[in-house]
Amino acid sequence: MRLMPHRVNILGVGIHATDMRRTLAVLEETIARGRKGYVCATGVHGIMEAQRDLVLKAILNRALINAPDGRPTVWLGRMRGFPHMRQVYGPALMLALCARSVERGYTHFIYGGKPGVAEELRTALMRRFLGIRIVGTYAPPFRPLLRDEEANLESRVAALKPDIFWVGLGTPKQERFMAEFLPRLDTRVMLGVGAAFDIHTGHVQDAPEWVRSAGLQWFHRLCQEPERLWRRYLINNPRFLVKIAAQLLHIRKYELA
Repeated sequence: MRLMPHRVNILGVGIHATDMRRTLAVLEETIARGRKGYVCATGVHGIMEAQRDLVLKAILNRALINAPDGRPTVWLGRMRGFPHMRQVYGPALMLALCARSVERGYTHFIYGGKPGVAEELRTALMRRFLGIRIVGTYAPPFRPLLRDEEANLESRVAALKPDIFWVGLGTPKQERFMAEFLPRLDTRVMLGVGAAFDIHTGHVQDAPEWVRSAGLQWFHRLCQEPERLWRRYLINNPRFLVKIAAQLLHIRKYELA
């Protein structure tokens, strides 16, 4: 098995043609070899944000794994010749890696979420995975960290040296955070899994499997949080369809940044 998967160019964003098994294998090799890398779980929202933000596009394209978080990215990958590409859903990736970490002895740090959510997530994961080692949590303020807060975070992580650093800030904040702080923090892999924090603590209801398979997960989320998400889905999704049609028909060419 080729460990590092190929990338599918979707509007200039490289989505890795991967699945859960291969993604976990890349993460385990990265940790075992003492390397560093960050993982983005990217769907239509992230791809469309990157159309307006070239810095974000570059961050996504530098990821160790830019996973196909949404079903449309999988369908496009299969159209491009990657029939074994599967959705690597952020909340599912968190559970799979936590289960593997009990066997491997990996340590975790949880960063992000609304006040109290990181600790709730720690409790929920420790109940679900007996023996999991979650060595710390940090709930940042809803603003950029001040210098003393950055120094405090760096010193805490340096003392704990977690193998896995979970980031739940939402796109694009979590991707920007990982790109900036991965070189500064004594950890191996960072994973931006935004919605997983709320889903695994019960604050947001996850979509049933059949809804995800049909590519309607966005509608399930929209029904739960219409005031916050209506612009993301009702404006971004039609724009995505227009842009991807132009790319598929070779009307417009998108380069990987």
